[in-house]
Amino acid sequence: MSDKTHGFGTRMSHAGRAGTRAHGFVNPGVHRGSTVLHPSCEARKEAGKHRLEQVMTYGTQGGPTHYMLEDMIAEIEGGTRATILGTGLAAVAVPLLAFLGAGEHCLIPDSAYGPARNLAEGMLKRFGVETTFYDPTVTGEAIAALFQPNTRVLYTESPGSHTFEVQDIPALAAVAHARGAKVLMDNTWGIHHFQPFKHGVDVSIQALTKYVGGHSDILLGSATVNSDADWEVLRGTASQLGQYASPDDCWLALRGLRTMNLRLRHQEAAGLEVARWLEGRPEVLRVVHPGLPSHPQHELFRRDFTGSCSLFGVVFKPRFTHAQVCAWIDGLALFGIGASWGGFESLALPTSGNITRTATKPEFGGEMARIHIGLEDTSDLIADLEAGLNRMAG
Repeated sequence: MSDKTHGFGTRMSHAGRAGTRAHGFVNPGVHRGSTVLHPSCEARKEAGKHRLEQVMTYGTQGGPTHYMLEDMIAEIEGGTRATILGTGLAAVAVPLLAFLGAGEHCLIPDSAYGPARNLAEGMLKRFGVETTFYDPTVTGEAIAALFQPNTRVLYTESPGSHTFEVQDIPALAAVAHARGAKVLMDNTWGIHHFQPFKHGVDVSIQALTKYVGGHSDILLGSATVNSDADWEVLRGTASQLGQYASPDDCWLALRGLRTMNLRLRHQEAAGLEVARWLEGRPEVLRVVHPGLPSHPQHELFRRDFTGSCSLFGVVFKPRFTHAQVCAWIDGLALFGIGASWGGFESLALPTSGNITRTATKPEFGGEMARIHIGLEDTSDLIADLEAGLNRMAG
């Protein structure tokens, strides 16, 4: 690994490589395989004792390509160990299954990623785990009142999906730890900008599909921990579930990490520029971006985050209908209509009608859309958005 005193960009350029003075190609190769050979029966027996470590015993336990990516993700998250999983949703599911059992209870924010909610209301419920959805903006006595004697997990996602509520993670973690519960966090939006373990998180979840991949061509996830005990539980569960990620996708993620620092910087600045421009449009009621002073939890964001990403929401004034917002999106030339984000391409989606809330009844004030800003020139993106808004306004 690179020197931890070096800056983030330097570490992303040099980590997981043989070094600048090693003869050979700059990038490490892809290691594919299922069967692992051992020099003797005794050596194979010894390797089997370390099945939760980075020791090759069989393909499903990973290999050199997996291990390099695991080490880099752990470094980015500020943890000790990471496990690479096949999708972002798998990175949500494995920690929940690892730290919850039949007859136990978990708390999940009302603003959580939709498939995480589906998992709680589907598989976890069938396995005898009860879930309470909570207002993502509460802390202190309000969240403490929701804990039960059997609450084992407080799940967090900050900012929240679609509506971008910023949670007070340190305050929530203090309440959870005082009651013996683990704190899980979906930190995909805050990759690099939020250090989860400094704020009380036990397991940090990433959809590596997004900014780590960066090119919208892989599916990967990760779960990172900061203690040996949590690692044993997490890695053991992933192994028992047969969770595995393609080494080819891991290699692509390693390649994506080399440029992630530059992409994050550019997309943060571009996202804020477009968000500020949208705030000034007469068709827009408000822009939901934690990096803007107008965001309800902006002060929390400034306290806990070192920067923002390129995904945010837009709320239109009440006079505009869902059909008009969809027509605006359909007419955009430079924005794709797709569900992911974090790639090089800009995206737009209508979100009204796709937001499920059971613990809260938020009043958004108008039709909503979600915007992701890619690597295009912001002047071109703004011109495209402006033309569409002019058409929408008639």
